[in-house]
Amino acid sequence: MITLHQIKNILNDIRPESVEELAQQAAQLTRQQFGRAISLYGPLYLSNFCSSHCTYCGFHSQNKIQRIKLNPEQYRKEMQFIHAQGIRNILMLTGESYKHTPVTYLKEAALIASEYFQGIALEVHPMETTEYKELFTAGVDGIAVYQETYDRSRYAQVHLSGYKKDYDFRYATPRRAAEAGMRQISLGILLGLSDVATDVFALYEHLRDLEKSFPGVEYSVSFPRLRTVKTESLAVCDVDDVQFVKIIALTRLLFPRVGINLSTREEPQLRDHLLEIGITRMSAGSNTSVGGYTLLEEKEQDPQFDIKDERSVDEIIKLLKSKNFDPVFTDWRHIENSL
Repeated sequence: MITLHQIKNILNDIRPESVEELAQQAAQLTRQQFGRAISLYGPLYLSNFCSSHCTYCGFHSQNKIQRIKLNPEQYRKEMQFIHAQGIRNILMLTGESYKHTPVTYLKEAALIASEYFQGIALEVHPMETTEYKELFTAGVDGIAVYQETYDRSRYAQVHLSGYKKDYDFRYATPRRAAEAGMRQISLGILLGLSDVATDVFALYEHLRDLEKSFPGVEYSVSFPRLRTVKTESLAVCDVDDVQFVKIIALTRLLFPRVGINLSTREEPQLRDHLLEIGITRMSAGSNTSVGGYTLLEEKEQDPQFDIKDERSVDEIIKLLKSKNFDPVFTDWRHIENSL
């Protein structure tokens, strides 16, 4: 079992050979476990209404943005656009508003999404086990919920109000989702909020605990770095590219069979490089605004964060094939979920 002290030493080691050694070991292990397959997914923002005040997020309740919640006709149009790009795995996201995006709204969105996508996941406000069961039977396969930071004092500093302020309820969310039957659960930390080594270590502990309790779940992890919102910095990320590469490599070495996600928050060159090291799943052709694909002009959009990799799905596919990777749009047939 790796210690916090060891993680700190690895991340603080500035020798080029230390990075190269980690990267090569991680790359070999990734090829053994996953071959050269890279799963692709697309995000769809359904609503930016939010009742929580999280200082780092463009959707937070105190931010003066245009609040939008898509109706079924609108999000169907967005789904059709994403589907037309070739994407078959969708991640539907909302702000954290139980009032504006209740379970009934999410269930309807999932049922319509099942007409276009084989894999349906949600990144929304945390819920109870019974609510996750409802969503599972409506066709939702996966849940993404990030603790953001595992430092309780820092967590309280950046989550000023709303349901998200409840650290323990959020921490237990993946367990409730697993109890409800969810097949895929994604955990993560927001790099730049707190001491990176401490957060990475705590994430590993959280993941190991879930693996022991629910070994049948397919787990993945994400390490988003703080980004600007309309060029404005709500918080500053102090995790550089070298540390970021080390985190990806170290995660692969410690969790050989866990998926590692990479979003369009990162620059194209870095995304391309990380493909060889440990990434197994990446977004493509993304838009982080509600209605951003088909409904709003760019100047009207209020993104959750600024995208760094603006390449289209076709461009990502060509890139993957040029590097002898296999772009995977779906790796299972859609089945009716039942408890």
